Amino acid sequence: MDQFKNIKNLYFIGIGGIGMSALARYFKAQDKQVAGYDKTPSVLTKSLENEGILVIYEDEIGQIPQQFKDEQKTLIVYTPAIPKDHKQYKHFIEEDFTLVKRAVVLGMITKGTFTLAVAGTHGKTTTTAILAHLLKETGAKVTAFLGGISEDIQSNLILKGNDVMVVEADEYDRSFLNLSPNIAAITSMDPDHLDIYGGPEKLIESFEDFASLVPPQGKLFIKNGLPLFGTTIGIDDNSDYAAIDITIENGTYHFNLRTPNTILRNLKFNLPGKHNLQNAITALAMAIHHGSPTGELARALYSFKGVKRRFSYKIKTENLILIDDYAHHPAEISAVHQAVREMHPNKKVTAVFQPHLYSRTRDFADDFATSLSAFDKVRLLNIYPARELPIEGITSKWLLDKIENPNKKLISKEELPEELKNSGCEIIVMMGAGDIGEMVTNVVKELANED
Repeated sequence: MDQFKNIKNLYFIGIGGIGMSALARYFKAQDKQVAGYDKTPSVLTKSLENEGILVIYEDEIGQIPQQFKDEQKTLIVYTPAIPKDHKQYKHFIEEDFTLVKRAVVLGMITKGTFTLAVAGTHGKTTTTAILAHLLKETGAKVTAFLGGISEDIQSNLILKGNDVMVVEADEYDRSFLNLSPNIAAITSMDPDHLDIYGGPEKLIESFEDFASLVPPQGKLFIKNGLPLFGTTIGIDDNSDYAAIDITIENGTYHFNLRTPNTILRNLKFNLPGKHNLQNAITALAMAIHHGSPTGELARALYSFKGVKRRFSYKIKTENLILIDDYAHHPAEISAVHQAVREMHPNKKVTAVFQPHLYSRTRDFADDFATSLSAFDKVRLLNIYPARELPIEGITSKWLLDKIENPNKKLISKEELPEELKNSGCEIIVMMGAGDIGEMVTNVVKELANED
């Protein structure tokens, strides 16, 4: 924290983002003055306000509190998703404030502390959360920055000491290249963020650059099959760390873990889906290599409750199941489909999907169509634009026409609760990275009353 000793105030532009809010909470815990701007109120911004952090929803210079106008004692942290014509952002530049990206601040915090970092286009949030939970539960003095809200602590920040740090390493905007990992994992390298990278080759190069940050005395774990050199992680294969003897009982995985030195037996894990089992093995391997007592890992793993919006059961009754998931990439949708079919065989499943970003919808339209067609029914919402302006011809109707499943329909947010009430399906899966997560509450109310 020495590099922040002269900083009394931190102002976050985009404070409602999952990574930004974790940093805001961290600095609040260090007795700094913390405030920030965000475009719209959300569950995250409301929780920050409840913790005593001021959140401003108007992009006006006059809204900035007076104590944050001292450029000598104030650091401005911003997300790369902020438009360059943002009034407060432009004001701080013109007034010669120090402005740094979120990723740079995270790199500054972790530099000099033993750091475990998890990267990957899918799986990194859950893997990071499991890893942090394992370390915390087995007695490590750990600080962890998570890319989702852990169900165990209802937060995206763990503060249990500074001996070791666990961070989610985000590939967006090459953010993860600011980190200094001692132990790292790469869970996947499927093409994504092509609006930033231009093509899959540049994305792969970026992951190679991240892998090269691990020092010679460190350790890199990779999903088996990735085009990198590292210690491999897999399921029922020849990986260095592999889950074997897998069974499912009442929705819980029972398995053994084969490591290079031994077999850990009688492990149990409550998150559905082979993708989540892969995440758990990755976290276990990192914890074991770091030195967590192996005799306590089984208990710690079994007690992990999950991450919000990662295959989260919102309704689970005999007649009706509703699952909320952050899936916003074709590979993630396919992983959710595999998990649903494995855990709930022979049941009819309705998929509700909100595409996220025009560019991602355009870049992966055929893959989205294929992954969504596997469900029994498909209900498609309009594209959530996030940071983007519309792209001509790229609409949810255009994507819907590509879906081969005949039981498909474009639907508005307002129509969704009533539509799902009348769907006749036993399982509903709501997926997307936009504001579909905010809709789940209303849908649950409607369906719970009906059920």
